[in-house]
Amino acid sequence: MGPGSPLSFLLSCSEGIPGVVTCRDGQGHGHGFADGDFVTFLDVEGMSQLNGCAPRAIHVLDEFTLEIGDTGSFAPYQRGGVITQVKVPQLHSYEPLRAALAKPKIKAMDDRGHSLHLAFRALHAFAAEMGHLPRPRAQADAERLLELARGLTAHQELLDEGLVRTFAHVSAGELSPMAALLGGLAAQEVLKAASGKFLPLAQWLYFDALECLPEEGTALLTEESCAPRGSRYDGQIAVFGADFQEKLGRQKYFVVGAGAIGCELLKNFAMIGLAAGEGGSITVTDMDTIERSNLSRQLLFRPRDVGKLKSETAAAAVRRMNPTTRVMAQTHHVGPDTETLYGDDFFTALDGVANALDSMQARAYVDGRCIRYLKPLLDSGTEGTKGHVQVVVPYLTQSFGSPPDLTESAVPLCTLRHFPSTIEHTLQWARDEFDGLFKVPAENVNKYLEDPAFIEGQWTTQDLEWVRSSLQEKPCSWQDCVHWARQRWESLYRHAILNLLHAFPPGHETSPGVLFWAGPKKCPRPLEFDCDNSTHMEYVMAAASLFAQTHRLQVPRDRTAARETLRAMVMPPFQPESGVRIPVTEEEMEEAPAGVDEEQLAALRQELAECRQALLEGGHSSTHLMEPIHFEKDDDSNGHVDFIMAASNLRAANYGITPADWHKSKRVAGRIMPAIATTTAAVAGLACLELYKLVWGHKDLSSYCNSFLQLAEPLLARFRPLPPPDTYKYGQETWSCWHRVEVPGIGAHGEELSLQELLDQLQVVHGLPVRTVLCGVTILYASFWAKQKREAQLTCRLTQLVSGPPGATWQPPQILVLDLVCEDQQDDDVLPPVHVRLPCG
Repeated sequence: MGPGSPLSFLLSCSEGIPGVVTCRDGQGHGHGFADGDFVTFLDVEGMSQLNGCAPRAIHVLDEFTLEIGDTGSFAPYQRGGVITQVKVPQLHSYEPLRAALAKPKIKAMDDRGHSLHLAFRALHAFAAEMGHLPRPRAQADAERLLELARGLTAHQELLDEGLVRTFAHVSAGELSPMAALLGGLAAQEVLKAASGKFLPLAQWLYFDALECLPEEGTALLTEESCAPRGSRYDGQIAVFGADFQEKLGRQKYFVVGAGAIGCELLKNFAMIGLAAGEGGSITVTDMDTIERSNLSRQLLFRPRDVGKLKSETAAAAVRRMNPTTRVMAQTHHVGPDTETLYGDDFFTALDGVANALDSMQARAYVDGRCIRYLKPLLDSGTEGTKGHVQVVVPYLTQSFGSPPDLTESAVPLCTLRHFPSTIEHTLQWARDEFDGLFKVPAENVNKYLEDPAFIEGQWTTQDLEWVRSSLQEKPCSWQDCVHWARQRWESLYRHAILNLLHAFPPGHETSPGVLFWAGPKKCPRPLEFDCDNSTHMEYVMAAASLFAQTHRLQVPRDRTAARETLRAMVMPPFQPESGVRIPVTEEEMEEAPAGVDEEQLAALRQELAECRQALLEGGHSSTHLMEPIHFEKDDDSNGHVDFIMAASNLRAANYGITPADWHKSKRVAGRIMPAIATTTAAVAGLACLELYKLVWGHKDLSSYCNSFLQLAEPLLARFRPLPPPDTYKYGQETWSCWHRVEVPGIGAHGEELSLQELLDQLQVVHGLPVRTVLCGVTILYASFWAKQKREAQLTCRLTQLVSGPPGATWQPPQILVLDLVCEDQQDDDVLPPVHVRLPCG
């Protein structure tokens, strides 16, 4: 089973010819298998003949049931079991080149593929005859190549003569994005031949991107404009002309991320001459440093660069590749906290943005900034041999955030807490445990000590009890830390499991004959602590070390001393918790919690207030400050992944799940997207083909292409982007996400608008009777305010209303974005934002 292979849990299996299996995935969805897949089984009770059986071909009946072949002689199915896909070897054979040339078997063969095949054959004949390729935009050469193509087929009606002529005009060109795409595809085929893994290409693949040429037609391109200049860009000038090359050089682009895709994009940008002319610029930002594991797929980095900043190293490599490229490296995160850096001035100067991020949240944020400033976006992503490119064009296409499957899938909380069924579940649980032990409590304790109003906030009793316990648990020695870690081990891997089994014993039935512990619900078993078990000891050592660090305690990580402490400890016997209700479904998890005991909460607040006062008076508050630990996957020596691996594998042992090694634990907990050089090269090539269209300024939606590729199959699908859906509505009028109400910030007398003048313009010019004005979450005006307050607010200039507290340093924006609520607005109405361009910008 490879990464991403379907895995489902059996609910039933019949005896018969064929046997029928009912199954679902760990989140209650369908099985995810396809007709003809091969599967095998494990952990099946009753029908044990299925366990470890030879791969069986399946026939899918529906999303939850499938046929698995003959089970007529098997024992009756009782419960449990996992069904997983198995990749089986396939034999493929191909025609010799001479035979394949004459009768090509081109996937999805159509007239275009047929014409391109003939055009390439004619090109070889032309080169042999003339001693050179057809000259760019030379009509005589194009006609000769067309004549040669006609002579290669008896089916003249299938030959697209216009396509062949265009092919001739550009055949002498060389485009780096095309080389990146085809190079990535070809390299993957070499790997398939060497490894015998994945499905090889069926000999022929034809790809063209003639939509990259100008929409106005080829009249813009002549023999003179496409003739060589003795430039490194002559291959590109042969296709697009010299004027386009100059336009490329003037572009200003922002590249967010300098990892695998970022490196490939920057390489292509350097090779095509983006921002290599007067006025051009590329800004690349990335906070990360280079790891040794990056070197296999991030081509701009070398062993000597390990430990250096990615953005700075990538920018230096780009300058070596093309010294005229104007590239600037930055090391900032792109998010709400850096909007003063990446604000109005920065974004309004850009021609476009290229995303090279693996976080959906970060990508959606950048997309939102592009919507605000009406900038095109190239978004790319890869996962192993799969990749995609989406081009986002203002007013023309939907935004990156529009597709319904944008959000990353989340595992139900009840599954993580009580019913894990895969190692990914236990790793996510361990990752949450890390933050819950070593980050969140420390942050809350520090807020409590530094802010006297903290305890009066909207905190639950449990939140405040965590603060109290963190203060009470402050360790003084390594032995104290080991003691804490051992108690935590007992609580998680023994007592919590015994409580769960107390509520739902192994034979528990939800209804007569229906077992509770069935399907994806694995019946757990409690663990017994053993000092000689390496996983048990690794948990204690990692947890104790991190506990000491978060309490700012400098102690040696002494395994011998830890073992002595552990052997001397006596743990209290298990006592089942009474009155505790364990939620079984996500709906039960989301039910409103029981009412708060206000008396208990008030007493706890009083206790914490007195404790804080005592610490302040004794001068001890600073000694109780803690060090929040933020998970860092890239430092192998910090013990973070060690803790998560041990915590996860112990929970896996509770539930009979196969444990994960250190590398998988790091990949899953660190949310590392698997990347390989072939896919990233191909994806970056596809993205840069869309870049050509953006630079031309194509206005036709059909000129653009979103792409999806799966090099393992191989599959390359390109399709027209969807137009933007309606996002805003008011009355009978609708708008897309790209629309806004634009208002000049200067009035008739050359002065900045007051709020009253803004409302007047919105009413008179745009027909919007405003009831409420908001800037972010701040209300600037509301019709329900008292008259005196309304009148005072209406006379203020806009910058006065949003300038912040007196004395604060504040830079007025170029564009003030406001949200409105109108008097006659219906419940389903959502108005587009108001953009006011201020004179101070």
